[in-house]
Amino acid sequence: MTDTTTPRHRSQITGNAGLNYAAWQLSRRGWHVMPTIRNAKGSDMIVTDADETMFFGVQSKGFSKRWPVPLGLNLDSLRSDWWIITIHANSDNPVCYVLHITDVRSLATQDKNGGRWWLEPKAYDKDEFRDAWHRLGSS
Repeated sequence: MTDTTTPRHRSQITGNAGLNYAAWQLSRRGWHVMPTIRNAKGSDMIVTDADETMFFGVQSKGFSKRWPVPLGLNLDSLRSDWWIITIHANSDNPVCYVLHITDVRSLATQDKNGGRWWLEPKAYDKDEFRDAWHRLGSS
């Protein structure tokens, strides 16, 4: 069978794989997860505990390998409390990095001449963030 998907389509599939893997990881830890409308501004998932006393938004980024995470032109416009970056999202062994928005902002780097902000792989690919689901607290 020939792969007729475009690079953009493959990228969307990889993003969806990362989102669904992250949602599965959260669900199996007792969180209630509601994916939002894809490609809308804001969080990709809304997460709550069983008592609905704790709510937080999650930004999901799914990649086929270690890629820089695009953050846009203004770090103040980032909204989600938590960021889950999934690499190898289409493989049998995805890896997730769990970062708080304060981590993302403090580790971000900007293009020369004040351009776009990025979260480079060397910034997020650290043991403290790798599969660090405990950082979210308990459900």
